[in-house]
Amino acid sequence: MLTDEPIINVLFHAARCATPHEALAVWESAIRQKKASAENLRRVAWRSTAAASIARIATELSDSGMETRFATGMRHAGIPVRQQVRIDGRPVDDLIGDALIVQLDGFEFHRSAADRRRDIEADARLTLMGYTVLRFDYAQVYFDWEYVLETVRAAIAQGLHRHRVR
Repeated sequence: MLTDEPIINVLFHAARCATPHEALAVWESAIRQKKASAENLRRVAWRSTAAASIARIATELSDSGMETRFATGMRHAGIPVRQQVRIDGRPVDDLIGDALIVQLDGFEFHRSAADRRRDIEADARLTLMGYTVLRFDYAQVYFDWEYVLETVRAAIAQGLHRHRVR
């Protein structure tokens, strides 16, 4: 007879067996899907330093593993990001400083022409409001991280994260 493994055990093993980025993505997916809560996971007396470390930083803010990867990578590079900030009545994936928006395009919500048109319209509205919008896809975030990081750093070097929003 098969039984479901308790989520806390799954997360413990993910923390011990996967890379820190992968484990954090698993944890944040569990939190986002309401299989666990970040608050409860922080209260567990973990018998693994990896699990305890992940419990301290895992949140419900990432909609996908790609968003977790981006936010973690930026923070690791010393670039603070805020996730799921509401601007123009909608959440943006990441906000750096006051005016640099980063949108991450995974396949799930960006597969059709209508999805692309929705994103182009949102980018135009945000640009007219004084924001700079950078958009990256799955392949860039996972397989061309240096390009993503250097593009964000170039935007910051140009002060695009500090522009006054109209």
